[in-house]
Amino acid sequence: MFNIRFIKAPPTTYVLHYKHGVIKREGPGLSFFYYAPTSTIVLVPLASRDVPFAFTESTADFQTVTLQGQLTYRVAEPQQLAALLDFSLHRGGGYSSLDPEKLPERLLAVLHTRMRAAVASRPLREALASSEAITREVFAALHSALEVSALGLEILGLSILGIRPTPEVAKALEAETREALQRRSDEAIYSRRNAAVEQERRIKESELETERAIEEKRQKMRESGMAAEIALELQRAALIEQRVENEKKDADAKAYALKATLAPIGDLDWRKVMMLAPTGDARSTIALAFQELAGNAQKIGELNISPDLLRSLIK
Repeated sequence: MFNIRFIKAPPTTYVLHYKHGVIKREGPGLSFFYYAPTSTIVLVPLASRDVPFAFTESTADFQTVTLQGQLTYRVAEPQQLAALLDFSLHRGGGYSSLDPEKLPERLLAVLHTRMRAAVASRPLREALASSEAITREVFAALHSALEVSALGLEILGLSILGIRPTPEVAKALEAETREALQRRSDEAIYSRRNAAVEQERRIKESELETERAIEEKRQKMRESGMAAEIALELQRAALIEQRVENEKKDADAKAYALKATLAPIGDLDWRKVMMLAPTGDARSTIALAFQELAGNAQKIGELNISPDLLRSLIK
């Protein structure tokens, strides 16, 4: 009615009230009446905004990857932004231009440029494993970008949710990774088997060394025993030889004594010696006499010996 209208903005909206081309009032969360035919209302949202993105880029080795994430920003200088883009309201409500809707697109274009440079400097494998490094690099580049600061915007956050290769490359990488894992598993099994074989070899060597040491000790004991037996036998042989020598000397002494004893009567007839012996036996003497008679029987002729004679001789 009468073109007088009322506007009430939330605290997250910066309001600029132009009247006849001159700012009459401005600030966040204002509420006031204004005369529509001579007024222009500019509303710049101050709240942070999240903008999702998905870019397809090429790595340094010419492999295609897809980057998905989210960019968070806010308007830090609403007057500066309102001077560059049209955030004014038309009489029917809503913005008079598409500039507010295209602001995220402008920001994503800047982000896309920085993201392309970060990915293009890395090969595929490095790019797939460097989401955090790429995030830090691009975030710093956005902070220093003139396109962002000229619009009065502030970058609050950047997150890369995923970096994915094409399905064909992903399958090839999976197969290669699977083969590498299998190869490492085989190498681990081979290493464990080698370790087990080596351990068994060391055990066998230790057992053989122990057996060899025991056998050497036994051989030394046998050699010591044989040496002791040989020494004992030598001692026994020496004792026997000494005993024989002593017995031989004793026999020689006895023989010499006997020879010396018999030397004076060596030329006498043994029969006479027996008869002259002081301890001679009568029977032995008579027996020797009869033996002598028997030896001279041819010379004697006939000899009669009566029993009485024999008894008298024996008595």
